[in-house]
Amino acid sequence: MRSVLLVEDDIFDTMMAQKTFAKFNVPHQLHTAFNGEEALDLLLGRGGVAPISPLPEVILLDLNMPRMGGLEFLAEMRATPALSDIPVYITTTSDMEHERAAAANLAVSGYILKPLDFESGHNMVDSLNLLEKLLK
Repeated sequence: MRSVLLVEDDIFDTMMAQKTFAKFNVPHQLHTAFNGEEALDLLLGRGGVAPISPLPEVILLDLNMPRMGGLEFLAEMRATPALSDIPVYITTTSDMEHERAAAANLAVSGYILKPLDFESGHNMVDSLNLLEKLLK
């Protein structure tokens, strides 16, 4: 069973990700965080929060969130040796080229426009790469 961290501030998008995983029979344990700060707390065991153990095998990351956005979270995560190699897939409504470039500079594994869907969409290659990683 894959351990997945979903960093997402929208409950609807969280539910859609859960439905998509169920539809494709992705065996997973889903951990959720509302923003980048909560995600770092979960990953590092900060602020009285028990750390995710073992660390997630993949992180699905929204870009636009309160308190700490996705790119800020990603920069801190990549600067933390224990977390730097975890594959991250951006899941966002933003298709702005400067955000794609910033994410690429932080070594993301893929950039998927919401809603997360393994059957259609603009980013089928990244979506299918994510599905393959989850089903291995």
